[in-house]
Amino acid sequence: MLSVLVAHSYFSRFDQKQSERAKPYPPLATLQVAATLRRSGHRVEVFDAMLADGVEDFERQLQCLRPQLILLYEDTFNFLSKMCLGRMRQAACRMIASSRRADARVIVAGPDASDAPQSYLAAGAEIVLLGEGLTALRILIDRLAADPSIGVGALSEGLPGVATALSPSAPVQNGQPLLPAASDPPFPAWDLIDLERYRAVWQQAHGYFSLNMAASRGCSFRCNWCAKPTWGNHYVQRHPADVAAEMAYLRRRYNPDHIWFADDVFGFRVDWVMKFAAAVQAQGGSIPFMIQTRADLLSSAMTCALRAANCREVWIGAESGSQRILDAMNKGTTVEQITQARLRLRDQGIRVGFFIQLGYLEEGLEDILATRDLITAAAPDDIGVSVAYPLPGTKFYELVRPQLRAKTHWQQSNDLDMMFHGTYKTQFYHAVRDLLHAQIDAQGDSSAMHPLQRRWELLLASEQHYRNAPTRQATLSPSSVHGG
Repeated sequence: MLSVLVAHSYFSRFDQKQSERAKPYPPLATLQVAATLRRSGHRVEVFDAMLADGVEDFERQLQCLRPQLILLYEDTFNFLSKMCLGRMRQAACRMIASSRRADARVIVAGPDASDAPQSYLAAGAEIVLLGEGLTALRILIDRLAADPSIGVGALSEGLPGVATALSPSAPVQNGQPLLPAASDPPFPAWDLIDLERYRAVWQQAHGYFSLNMAASRGCSFRCNWCAKPTWGNHYVQRHPADVAAEMAYLRRRYNPDHIWFADDVFGFRVDWVMKFAAAVQAQGGSIPFMIQTRADLLSSAMTCALRAANCREVWIGAESGSQRILDAMNKGTTVEQITQARLRLRDQGIRVGFFIQLGYLEEGLEDILATRDLITAAAPDDIGVSVAYPLPGTKFYELVRPQLRAKTHWQQSNDLDMMFHGTYKTQFYHAVRDLLHAQIDAQGDSSAMHPLQRRWELLLASEQHYRNAPTRQATLSPSSVHGG
């Protein structure tokens, strides 16, 4: 039996936007791994960075527990962890260094660690799990339990899907990441964190309490900009009855008012959603929930099934109102599908949010105005606006690699700096973002429309001022976009 401290490094305190938003969620994947280790008989505790004040909190728990192993397993369901924010990498490296000073073994897993294992190994981690890492982790844990003093070389010998610091000059990577585990994960070890602190934050800021769940892992679609260091293009779906049982447990034990399904794509198939709806009704009723999905999956049958399951809000990866840009992204959806999905959801009384992405490669003014027109015509209830963010391992990253600047990661989620030579400077996209949000706020308020129109006119009159100097651009040819 090992004593293990399972941790993650997403400190909401280090992310101003998310801290002010006050909608924290427990680290779902971290808690699933903790539950797996505990079920295997190990002595497990969790350090939850989400509501912690800083790395000092981790160091205090470390000194108190003196565990044999630190498993820094990032919450792969948290889209902010997938963004590989610089502040969180800095925190993780400090946690690793503190752990090594406390004579603990250190294993790390997460999207950023999979992309850049050398940064974590240089900080003192002995092994980085590539991808989901659960299969490799089980073997590593068994070897450590048999011999806690085993050397790194013997610990990782013959094991694919890991990177180690056997060489002082460069990490050694043993093969490719192993495929995601096919079996359903255990229910997260919610009892190992203080959920009442989460409830207090939600109640104070919003008057209700929301918890998170996940009915699937991964996404099989291949948008050019979407980083997939954890699950690749695999999509693994849980049994609907198992998801319903977890929801019923949460209702009985913690009584949340709302659930956020953190799946990249919830449901996927109408028959799965219908089975889930029937299962939650058999368990005593569903908790109102929110999901994210794709416009092309939202048929009339799907929206009816979502309503029957008690879905109250759907976020669609709309990205752009320009079909040219959607095609360049390899999004696989059409502007018409986005509009139709919004109408079908509205007919079912389901709120709709659009994720919008500005600044994709070769996006011009006409494309931005097409996005504005989409928001005007479809009138979603809310939007989330970002700018194109090239992450390693994506086709988009390879397309803009020659234009990348010194900055490689956003520091926190409200950064939104352009990191390549786009059509416009960062300030222009920030101004467009603010106007698109103002457009949502002005819906149904005729008195607000004239000032908003005037703001658009002023911005468009000065758009040449925000243009970057021409540069050699990558070509959006079918071969470059689709990898052919």
